[in-house]
Amino acid sequence: MALIRSVFQEELDGVSQSLVDLSNMASDSIHNATQALIEANLKIAEEVISYDEKIDLYQHDLDTRIIDIIARQQPVASDLRALVTALRMSADLERMGDLAHHVAKVARLRHPANVLPAELKDLVNHIGSVAENISRKIPTVIETRDIEMALQLEKDDDEMDKLHRQLIGTMTSSSWTHGIESAVDITLLGRYYERFADHAVSVSRRVYFLVTGTFANPTR
Repeated sequence: MALIRSVFQEELDGVSQSLVDLSNMASDSIHNATQALIEANLKIAEEVISYDEKIDLYQHDLDTRIIDIIARQQPVASDLRALVTALRMSADLERMGDLAHHVAKVARLRHPANVLPAELKDLVNHIGSVAENISRKIPTVIETRDIEMALQLEKDDDEMDKLHRQLIGTMTSSSWTHGIESAVDITLLGRYYERFADHAVSVSRRVYFLVTGTFANPTR
């Protein structure tokens, strides 16, 4: 029985490590997508777009392993909660990769032109940095199950929301001179970054649920 439990624990640890790997992959993707966007770098944009397939395959493999573990081990209580939560976390992380992929596709679509007006480059670069900084905390939250850090990501996301409002405000002001096509591109980019951060927060909320058995309801 002890040996069976030891093997099961190794499988659970492997799932946790795969979630960490997947979160790092998503963080790398948003970092590179932002670089491609700021620099109008087609090579980097293409790399991000291609890399998304690797993220998808990794997530599909992880989900298959989790389902197999549930079928073989028939876990209950906290073990079952950990595995079901892992399935949902992997979906969030895969979606983060998709959103980085979308950012890169916008950069590719407008190449060789830069999709960003000069006056918005610093703001969008800041938005990208905030998205990446939030996602870079996820591996630590997953590994340590630190619920205080998990709740902190909610507060970090407030910065993203503020920057997103600033971006939209710039485009809807009377001083906007870059036309409808540019406004549509910027609106989509803002949405992609905002949703990327939202999915990162969703992962942190799932860790909170995993540890406490209750859903986070932080004061914001």
